[in-house]
Amino acid sequence: MDFPSPNNNKQPKKAPFRFSLWWMYAIIFLFLGGIFYFDNNQVSKNVSYSDFERYIEQDHGITKIVVFTDKKVAEGYLTDSLARAMFKNSSFEAGKGVDAIVRTNLPSADKISEKIEQWRKNGEFTGEVEFEQSSQFGNLLWSILPFVLLLGVWFYIMRRMSGGAGGGGAGGGIFSVGKSKAMLFDKNNADKVTFSDVAGLSEAKTEIEEIVEFLKNPKRYTNLGGKIPKGALLVGPPGTGKTLLAKAVAGEADVPFFSMSGSDFVEMFVGVGASRVRDLFRQAKEKAPCIVFIDEIDAVGRARGRNAGMGANDERENTLNQLLTEMDGFGTNSGVIILAATNRADILDKALMRAGRFDRQIYVDLPDLPDRVEIFKVHLRKIKTAADLDVELLARQTPGFSGADIANVCNEAALIAARHNKESVDTEDFNAAVDRIIGGLEKRNKILTDDEKKSIAVHEAGHATVSWHIRYGNPLVKVTIVPRGKALGAAWYMPEERQIVPSQVLLDDICSLLGGRAAEEVFLGHVSTGAANDLERVTKQAYAMVVYYGMSDKIPNLSYYDSTGQANMFTNPYSNERAQVIDQEVSRIIAEQYERAKTILREYATGHAELANTLITKEVIYTADVERIFGPRPWTSRTDELFGHKELPTPPPIDESEPSDNQHQES
Repeated sequence: MDFPSPNNNKQPKKAPFRFSLWWMYAIIFLFLGGIFYFDNNQVSKNVSYSDFERYIEQDHGITKIVVFTDKKVAEGYLTDSLARAMFKNSSFEAGKGVDAIVRTNLPSADKISEKIEQWRKNGEFTGEVEFEQSSQFGNLLWSILPFVLLLGVWFYIMRRMSGGAGGGGAGGGIFSVGKSKAMLFDKNNADKVTFSDVAGLSEAKTEIEEIVEFLKNPKRYTNLGGKIPKGALLVGPPGTGKTLLAKAVAGEADVPFFSMSGSDFVEMFVGVGASRVRDLFRQAKEKAPCIVFIDEIDAVGRARGRNAGMGANDERENTLNQLLTEMDGFGTNSGVIILAATNRADILDKALMRAGRFDRQIYVDLPDLPDRVEIFKVHLRKIKTAADLDVELLARQTPGFSGADIANVCNEAALIAARHNKESVDTEDFNAAVDRIIGGLEKRNKILTDDEKKSIAVHEAGHATVSWHIRYGNPLVKVTIVPRGKALGAAWYMPEERQIVPSQVLLDDICSLLGGRAAEEVFLGHVSTGAANDLERVTKQAYAMVVYYGMSDKIPNLSYYDSTGQANMFTNPYSNERAQVIDQEVSRIIAEQYERAKTILREYATGHAELANTLITKEVIYTADVERIFGPRPWTSRTDELFGHKELPTPPPIDESEPSDNQHQES
């Protein structure tokens, strides 16, 4: 027995009527086809009335006369012989069903009948005569139909451009160019990011969580007279998690969340940016309480009038003015909280940064050692890792890495393990991933001469020897003379993380960087181009010591650094005489540290030679090899104090023969 379907009684819904552009094409085609058809069924010519009479009285060439009495117009149908004579250069052919017509204006519509009777009596005309009224509707139709078609096409295109029927919805077209492009997220969004997905950043999360808590439980704060912050600005280097924090807010808050990029306000049309700002805040007010997130706000919030003489963008400034007014102007935006992110807070307009617009500035810095451990744990959730993987050791080997860099390390390690058909990702894969990200892929197929290999080994052994024997030298991790990326050799160190850097640390760093060039001069008797990157970093660091940090004996306690970013790029804030003193001090610092490096190398020449020979033989050496030659370092780093001294692993290098163009700098 068949049971009726529960939907059998429901009538199918008729599709709503929608105008299609193909209909317009069909109408135009029929119109043009009709004109083409009628034009090809007859050929006509306008003649004077005297010629019209001559064709009848002398040529006897008209077989039919049609008189339009309301227009005082007569048409005469020609015989084939007269038609061939008159239309000899046209497409007229006798017997093809094409009528040849001559058309004339009558001097008097009343006397044409008498004239036709006279022609009949004289035997000059024996054909048919018709008296007609011209179709007013047809004439009107043929006169206005082209304009109607043009108007219809224009109306349809405008509806398409304004996001009307068939226009793809709001936000498309020229009439919606001033509409906001913000994406709306709500609590039902499938892809949610919560605060548990954000590792580290404990202080920043505390600030953001308080804003979310205010939206969830406002009475807890308003009962004491507090007011919700109007805005929070997330500031920090790229890849530190500013946008991720905003996504977590969108996932945690039970209020609408608008997300928009600062560049979405910028448009080539005048007034569009300000219009989009108004539309964004109009939507936000309708859904208040809500959060508006503007990513990379420096695209629209750059300080006004900074380059007034160099073609300043007035449209961008108008957009910023509208944004300032909407955030804290004469009107009220109660219940609308603004979140913004940038890594260039120094160039933002001061009016945008003041309290009342952005009440809080949350600095999202590069993660330190404990934060990197937490970040590794978050990204390792979905990766099958070996049981003996030491996450703390991975965090120690990635100083200066941002959250995005750590995510890249974890993904790269998984790819390397899969390439070697492993069932889990182990420490060796992570070491290879760090090496690949920092220095690029190994290029073992690059041909080096014995002299080049020796020069590279002496250079890298010089770095290792000097850094091992100075107080603030960075602990060595690995030294290799295998080409990686664009570098022919590289040394990996584990720099100590400090909040305040003494001058001696900077001097030791310069001395360590000059160890390679000094080793070439001391042990080879000549220098090469291999120290170009070292010299660049040394020069910048020495210049910063003198000009920015005031660490010079001749120019003490002076800094020419402009943190506001408003300095004139064409002039220096010091005289030419002071510039000479700066050059002399930079040269003195570099020369002193270069001589210091040569002194250390001469003192430990035997160990350096053994280290260089080991590099030539093995191509890669680790901390254990250096410690075997020189003995343990007498200094303990702060990292060892936090986590205890752990020997860094010495796995065999993985052969990665794929080419890479990554620029490597020793770290």
